[in-house]
Amino acid sequence: MRPFNSRVTQPTPAERVLAILTAAHSMTVVSDGLDPVEVHRLDGTAAIGHIHLHEPDGHGAAPSGERIPVRLEFTDIAPTPVRERTRARVTVTGLLSAPYSTEATESTCMEFGQAVFEDHRGRAFVTLDMLQETAPDPIATSEAAMLTHLVDDHGELVPLLLRLVQPQPDKGVTRILPLAMDRYGVTLRLEYPGTHRDVRLPFAKPVARLDQAGPQIHALLAAARRASHRNRLLT
Repeated sequence: MRPFNSRVTQPTPAERVLAILTAAHSMTVVSDGLDPVEVHRLDGTAAIGHIHLHEPDGHGAAPSGERIPVRLEFTDIAPTPVRERTRARVTVTGLLSAPYSTEATESTCMEFGQAVFEDHRGRAFVTLDMLQETAPDPIATSEAAMLTHLVDDHGELVPLLLRLVQPQPDKGVTRILPLAMDRYGVTLRLEYPGTHRDVRLPFAKPVARLDQAGPQIHALLAAARRASHRNRLLT
């Protein structure tokens, strides 16, 4: 399992995949002989609850030994109204021991093949061992609520965080919004006319429990207030 380290400022692809699977409320299931099926969970649980992933050891195999190829597709969407809200995509491939059915009352058993994580930096392949060795991010299922609360109820504080960005952004920034948050820090999206860029503000140390996230945000805001240079957003 990846150890906590105050020098780590970014989640690994395996951490990102696990967070997306944990928090996603919808996914697309693509399997042989079926049209793509949109699966939604409206009860506050993750969409992956419909699927049980296991090692390719033959567990749950059909009597005939037949396997049915399946692909699960997840799209990670920013909870805040940033430009270009798609943050990442995850594709999980594997095999089913029986045809997938939305009418199933229990989770469908899926033999894990691989996961592919894609974002603006490129593509990474994640194995089941990597996922099993990764600690869940305690913020994953609360990130959307925390970021929308920050924007809706404390939006005037967000521009303060620009004081922590080094080097200071150009004067052409027209809007700043939080794009993402994980146990290691916050990502801000700086929007310009026709373009944007993302900047990372790491926490002093990784968050081990959800109740540590609020104090870490307050610590960033306190550091921003102490910063000597002024924020020039929208001037």
